[in-house]
Amino acid sequence: LLGAACAIGVVVIVVLDIVVDAVPAFGPGFLTGLPATSAATAGIGPALTGTLWLLMVTALLSIPLAIGAAVWLEEYAPDRWSTRLIAANVHHLAHIPSVVYGVLGLTLFVRGLALGRSLLAGAFTLTIFVLPILILSTQEALRATPDELREAARSVGATRWQMVRQQVLPAALPAILSGACLALARVIGETAPLVLVGTLGFVAFAPLGPTDALTALPLQIFDWVRRPQPEFQALAAAAIVVLLAIIGALQLLAALARFSERRRSRRL
Repeated sequence: LLGAACAIGVVVIVVLDIVVDAVPAFGPGFLTGLPATSAATAGIGPALTGTLWLLMVTALLSIPLAIGAAVWLEEYAPDRWSTRLIAANVHHLAHIPSVVYGVLGLTLFVRGLALGRSLLAGAFTLTIFVLPILILSTQEALRATPDELREAARSVGATRWQMVRQQVLPAALPAILSGACLALARVIGETAPLVLVGTLGFVAFAPLGPTDALTALPLQIFDWVRRPQPEFQALAAAAIVVLLAIIGALQLLAALARFSERRRSRRL
């Protein structure tokens, strides 16, 4: 309890310090303004839009793939050495540092597929990074589903797919969404993969399509932190507050999903 209190206290102090530093930078055009060489007129419009684009595209690519892979591993895959090998590899891939995925994204997507410094290259890189994490969380959600639901579906003659689609997945959905929100909250703050992929720190326009160049809040923060002027340090602190707000919103959605799951479990 004392250790948890100390850790929470340190986090609160750090966040309060960042908020105090960020207050002077917040203005009417900060969220929509363009980055500039002058701190007085600089904003995070393109970086904020790029972050939301990355979040949306990564979620659309990774969540269906993770659910499909987890369903196959838990409900369909036979218990043999090849399945155990795949499961072990997924577990190991979930613990590889994000910088390794950045190198893979640079080699495969930026250079191999010639996607360049585009939204697709960044989204694909973040997708392969978050996919093992999502698969593991979805597997845990499926394992937590009561076996009584499966037995009841089989007893009335349901096929395996009908059992999974109509019983198992709806029961596990709150836990799946909770894990997805937490995984996306983690991945959206990653800087190393985006730096290696070549995402730009200074982009004066918001992306309008999947092949457009983009920047993101972690890259914009990284660019401002490197500058010695205190005005840019305040801008970096303000961008950190916005990024923390996005991460907090995702964690709130995860908490709501867990609360919904607990209420459903009590009713059962």
